Amino acid sequence: MSATAGRARVVVAGLGDTGLIAAVNLARYHRKLDVVGISTKSAWLSGRDVGLRLAQPERWAGQYNIAFSRFTALDRTRVVHGALTGLDEVARTVTVRSAEGATTCEPYDALLIATGVRNDAWRRPDVQDQTGIEDNLSIMHTRVAAAESIAIVGGGPAAMGSAAQLAETFPGKQVSVYFPGDRGLTRHHPRVWDLVRPRLERLGVRLHPHHRAEVPPDTSLSSGPVRFTTGQPPAEAALVLWSIGRARPNTEWLPPALLDAKGFVRVEADLSVPGHNGIWAVGDVAASDPLRATARNNGAQLVARNIAGSLRGRRARTWRPPSHAQGSVLGPLRDGLHVFLASGGDFRYSLRVHDFLERQITSRLIYRRVRAK
Repeated sequence: MSATAGRARVVVAGLGDTGLIAAVNLARYHRKLDVVGISTKSAWLSGRDVGLRLAQPERWAGQYNIAFSRFTALDRTRVVHGALTGLDEVARTVTVRSAEGATTCEPYDALLIATGVRNDAWRRPDVQDQTGIEDNLSIMHTRVAAAESIAIVGGGPAAMGSAAQLAETFPGKQVSVYFPGDRGLTRHHPRVWDLVRPRLERLGVRLHPHHRAEVPPDTSLSSGPVRFTTGQPPAEAALVLWSIGRARPNTEWLPPALLDAKGFVRVEADLSVPGHNGIWAVGDVAASDPLRATARNNGAQLVARNIAGSLRGRRARTWRPPSHAQGSVLGPLRDGLHVFLASGGDFRYSLRVHDFLERQITSRLIYRRVRAK
């Protein structure tokens, strides 16, 4: 073992939404493990609730952009700020390039790959400090606030959630959503769309089914028009948000033998990488199921338990994917947060309850307590 006092060293590659929760859970085994986290960001930067991020960046950042030093569970975890550039399975090391260009090697006994995915808009793999993060949030919000009309292309939860948040925050704007099928949220239970659609319409969102857009090479925030391959005339808009599921895995630093045909990391049911001893993957980067649902559904907790158990010779537990996507779709709105289950069931609670749960449940149970700013 390569760590201090005979403890095994676990390297968590990526400290985004899933990697952070995995690191927090691995830190519980600090008497047996040394945990090292590697992040391109100098603080935790979530990829969730993009609509709230665009509409109300300060409110969003209070919940989703938090310094690593505020997580008490990471007090014994060493966080390395830099970009992963390589993996040497023989030497059992990963290579990291810092923001200043210096290269270091981090040895591991177990490696957890949680580097997530990127797109052209809000999920970026760049190495950023807090100033860069805040500048990016401000620039995107300024463009959104200045646009009189916004076209959102896509039919998934990011598209629908963005439409709801922008329509409620900026009631004077024209917000339109264009998607190819006769309904949105096709990866959710059919009942979910039946509940979400009228909520969007009450907010003034204009829904345009059966519109398949021509996708440009660059799908970052842009201006219109949006052109369609399904015969409709182009749609003019001051700003276009592309939310078409064109997520690309952050796996350029990995050997091809670990990856599937689309570049995602192959995993077994216990989230270990087949044929590669001591390597695991979780979150959006892991090819666990069509929904890549280990990014939610307790995937991070399970893989942390399995890694700790494997280093002590214990049998791993298997992860079972849900039948449909689940969770909040529209994010927190003035009338509360609406949460949907894989079965199509749903429940709603007020913003006051939501804020209480974030403070008392999420910060204490999921993240093992977050210090006040």
